[in-house]
Amino acid sequence: MTTTPDDARPSTAPVTTGHVEATFVGGPTLLLRYAGLTFLTDPTFDDAPAEYPGAVTLRKLVGPAVPRAGIGTVDAVLLSHDQHADNLDVSGRALLADVPLVLSTPDAAARVPGVRGLEPWEETTAGAVRVTAVPAVHGPPGAEALSGQVTGFVLRAAGEPTVYVSGDNAQVDVVAQVAERFPDVAVAVLFVGGANVGRFGAEPLTLDAARAVAATRLLAGARVVPVHHTDWAHFVDPLEAFVEGAAAAGLADRLVVLERGVPTVL
Repeated sequence: MTTTPDDARPSTAPVTTGHVEATFVGGPTLLLRYAGLTFLTDPTFDDAPAEYPGAVTLRKLVGPAVPRAGIGTVDAVLLSHDQHADNLDVSGRALLADVPLVLSTPDAAARVPGVRGLEPWEETTAGAVRVTAVPAVHGPPGAEALSGQVTGFVLRAAGEPTVYVSGDNAQVDVVAQVAERFPDVAVAVLFVGGANVGRFGAEPLTLDAARAVAATRLLAGARVVPVHHTDWAHFVDPLEAFVEGAAAAGLADRLVVLERGVPTVL
């Protein structure tokens, strides 16, 4: 069982208006304290190592930096998709029953009780936060036939920075669409790592280093938080590749690489 020192547990105090507090749990799982609410992305809390058989067997290498018991109350889950264990594992699926609002794709809503499905660009609210579902493509164009529906999210609230969560998206032109609609994105959580299980040849399932650098350029002015870059065997582009690529492009000051399990105000 993963344990977390008291000084590394997510804080329970409200985050100052105009700031976002993020705690990197591991994989795609990020705890966000925003506008007085606690959001959780793609919950994965199973201990490692573990294998998840399916059309492609996925192998988890590292357990969560913060266990489920250390997360506390969650107001809303932003679930990019439910069909892959590296985005929703057994413990993460069990957690959904304790969360009052779980947002995801319409396909996920048809499969998972209690999930609200949003079409791309559809908007809903969580407290004072406007949540907009945004497109994501889990592979090359047309990947939906094999990878299924995936979504990203944009969070907005009065007096707060606009936050973009990419979900498992591999297409830079999708990021361009989001940047055009929301030019004020101040924090961008990008799912990187160039995930590849061989399904589409050399085409990645998430942003590889070069695409993540291109996405960072498009999200002009945003602080970029990379997640989903380790913890699973199918990530082929290490985080260091993105960091080095961003530095070479003069974008190093835009990256925020979170220490696992440590609450960080962005």
